[in-house]
Amino acid sequence: MDIKEETYQFLSDLGIQYEQAEHVSIATMEALDEVSTILGCPIAKNLLLTNRQKTKFYLLLMPGDKKFKTKELSKQINSARLSFADDETMFDLLKICPGSLSPLGLMHDHENQVQLLIDEDIMDWDNIGMHPCDNTATLKIAKNDFIVTILKAIHHDYQVVHLVGEDSIA
Repeated sequence: MDIKEETYQFLSDLGIQYEQAEHVSIATMEALDEVSTILGCPIAKNLLLTNRQKTKFYLLLMPGDKKFKTKELSKQINSARLSFADDETMFDLLKICPGSLSPLGLMHDHENQVQLLIDEDIMDWDNIGMHPCDNTATLKIAKNDFIVTILKAIHHDYQVVHLVGEDSIA
């Protein structure tokens, strides 16, 4: 069973309802605009981050049109310096290849090595668009199903963070 089928089975086992859009492999947020329109929901940008020592890992969900500023997040999670985790780390932790990062990959993080961070703007969404751990499809999942049912099933909690995403005026 490939990772996409495994993800669908996982959602089915939990009784999670979702809408799905199959598409060619999509590697950028801009290319997902059409899929977002088809599904009728915003698609979250997912970033896998790590501290300098590569001892702590964070999966950040944020609106796709918001700019990411490391300094802004570092202060909130008390981490001195954040960078993007490399492809090998992503695969080792979540069994996901680059371009397919998804919070659904946390189902593979049995040792809870990855802390989920959710931008507060996403908390206002009714639905979240995310890949089924493969970037040839996008799913529309009710935010409450994700936060209440899915995260509970995979034994992950989350922290809400506040990201402005713009350069502040001094």
